[in-house]
Amino acid sequence: MKFGEKIRALRQERHISQEEAAKAAGISRRAYGSYEQEGIYPRNREIYTRLAGLFGCDVNYLLTEDEDFVVRAGEKYGVTGRRQAQALVQEATALFSGGELADEDKDEMLRAIQDAYWIAKEKNRRNAGEK
Repeated sequence: MKFGEKIRALRQERHISQEEAAKAAGISRRAYGSYEQEGIYPRNREIYTRLAGLFGCDVNYLLTEDEDFVVRAGEKYGVTGRRQAQALVQEATALFSGGELADEDKDEMLRAIQDAYWIAKEKNRRNAGEK
């Protein structure tokens, strides 16, 4: 289940409006709606923490490993980093769809791809500084 689906289900279970959820998270109703309806992710982890508190769930439920990767890339490398990380996760997920790999193997492979992303970004940053 994706982040937007999770918060929509939690909000509906608690009979909370999007407006109320947004206010509790300290964001606009429009931003909150984009999380639920457009697959947009919060820009920083604090919003995940506030939503987890509101919905009475563990923040890790909202912030799965893939979502954490996307958020960290966005925090470190801005909008471009976030988009690159989202694309990487989507492409890696598509690579495994319909395959016969065990879930544990898929998770390990995705972690390796994410590690390679961080190494490449850091190497590119160092190389850009040397020019």
